[in-house]
Amino acid sequence: MVKSQVSRVKKIINYMLFGLFMVFAVLQLNDPDPILWFLIYLIVAITSLVSNYIVVPKLFIVLICLGLVVYAAMHFSLLLEWFQTDNKSELFGEMVYEKAYLEGSREFIGLSMALAALLFQVKQ
Repeated sequence: MVKSQVSRVKKIINYMLFGLFMVFAVLQLNDPDPILWFLIYLIVAITSLVSNYIVVPKLFIVLICLGLVVYAAMHFSLLLEWFQTDNKSELFGEMVYEKAYLEGSREFIGLSMALAALLFQVKQ
């Protein structure tokens, strides 16, 4: 394995990303589909941490990013539906089963954050 040479600032950001996505992962254990979301956030967290010590193959990160993009695309229409609603703040409230666009929008946002964190690793 090739040792990573990451600047001090990027290391700090990676530690913060690790902590943030670990919190996200643990919070997902309360979700109706916990395993999938736990694994998504766990992969992002571990990749952020490991990037401080070794070079994570870009192919691995790109493949994960492609998977996230495909999965996010499946939720994009729900995000657009949420954009068309009058009450945008309901996104931060409780899940309402009659409004599937709320969960879909939340999932799209979560996938976008995971994608951004992984793209940060590629840019290093």
